[in-house]
Amino acid sequence: MNPTIDLLRNHRSIRKYKEVALSEEHIEAIITSAQMASTSSNVQAYSIVGVTDPVLKRELAQLAGNQAYIEQCGLFLVFCADLHKLKEATEQHGQSFHHNTESFIVGTVDATLAAQNAAVAAESLGYGICYIGGIRNKPQEVCEVLSFPELVYPVFGMCVGVPDQEPSYRPRLPMQAVYHANRYHADKVAEGVRQYDETMYKYYEERTNGKTLTTWSKGISEKYAKPGRAHILPFLEARGFRFK
Repeated sequence: MNPTIDLLRNHRSIRKYKEVALSEEHIEAIITSAQMASTSSNVQAYSIVGVTDPVLKRELAQLAGNQAYIEQCGLFLVFCADLHKLKEATEQHGQSFHHNTESFIVGTVDATLAAQNAAVAAESLGYGICYIGGIRNKPQEVCEVLSFPELVYPVFGMCVGVPDQEPSYRPRLPMQAVYHANRYHADKVAEGVRQYDETMYKYYEERTNGKTLTTWSKGISEKYAKPGRAHILPFLEARGFRFK
């Protein structure tokens, strides 16, 4: 349709990088693009930490579950929900800073919107990216490594770098399981999942030469058979976030 849509539709997660540093010009382009993402009421309740130091990247790779591509990539970005800066701005006017669950959601959403802008900008420059949710495996340690103040937490990381692989495209759910016209149609979701299971069974079979024979819904059932990262709530409360 157009270059932007082509770029978005060609996204793949890259998990192997050439050890090539990004230029300062490209880093600035990626970050300023991230800053132009939509933000709730212009509060801009997020921050981005760019990590290029090999020692720090190694530490973060270990904390995120020994994901080697964090060390390999030219730039590792950590996107944070940041209410600290809002507290600072409020107190400069002699006001008390009040925050709640809504404030937490705003910071998390702002960080996510900025990250997707950064991802698209990076891919438009020829880089590959990979989101790293594993940064929440040991979030307190991440906060300590990166010197986060209270009311800041890492939402996720993002590897950015020169790709050293050409992975195949991973199919997505059929549109009927994602997009609903005028109202939610639960019956279409069930059928969409069934169709997607057939697609993903073939995808996994081909990708692994028959070693993995499973479906999307099977993977989901295993993933959510027990709570994931149950430590997150007490961690956030210890960081000063309030949920009420």
